[in-house]
Amino acid sequence: MNDYLLYSSIAFVLSTVFSMGGTGSGIALIPVLNFFGIEFIVAKATGLFAGASTTITSSIMNIKRKVLDFSFIWPIALMMLIFAPIGAYSSQFINESLVKSLFILLLFYSATMMIFGKKKSLTHTKGKAILFIVGAFVGFLAGLLGVGGGNILMPLLILLGFDSKKVAVTVSSVVPFAALSSFLTYASYVKLDWILLICVMLASIAGGYIGNYLMHFKLDQAKTKKLMGAILYILAIKMLYKMLF
Repeated sequence: MNDYLLYSSIAFVLSTVFSMGGTGSGIALIPVLNFFGIEFIVAKATGLFAGASTTITSSIMNIKRKVLDFSFIWPIALMMLIFAPIGAYSSQFINESLVKSLFILLLFYSATMMIFGKKKSLTHTKGKAILFIVGAFVGFLAGLLGVGGGNILMPLLILLGFDSKKVAVTVSSVVPFAALSSFLTYASYVKLDWILLICVMLASIAGGYIGNYLMHFKLDQAKTKKLMGAILYILAIKMLYKMLF
């Protein structure tokens, strides 16, 4: 019981902080749960479940509000929904040290984008072909690493020259469904603790609500993202240290 309280508290704090920066906490929750003794693959499934549960409502609201450009979103959504489960299924056959190494790279990448990244494109890409490629790549990698994929997808699309507002709506609408499909794939072959899942989910929802309130009414988002980036750098360094020593 004490363990569930600990994990719920961790999920609540991380969800509050990361929601203040307008993103999900799964990328931080996974390594932290692993540090506290949860098997890495179980931590990935737990992070996906919490992330999908807390963000799927906003996706449905975006659809109802008709703010989505479906001509832009459907190639990405289709490929992520296909390739995220493939990445999640492949995770059981790939050496865990390699997966952790990729996860560490993702932490460093995400932290750097949060602290130093600028919303400027490197090129201006047109056509749907690149959207299919991006969706497949991000979907597979997100499923493999057990994350929703927003931290990969958003900066990548912006660097390719797509409109940042359109990208933000697309990411918030697609990622929760891709995360849910990845979670269901993990659930098909990983022995999960459903009490842990529910505790973390409820704590994440509560933290997400509070974080959203603070984001809109109280705090400087730029400073919050720097705090989030610092947290991810610390987690990346700790993971790397544990792998090497």
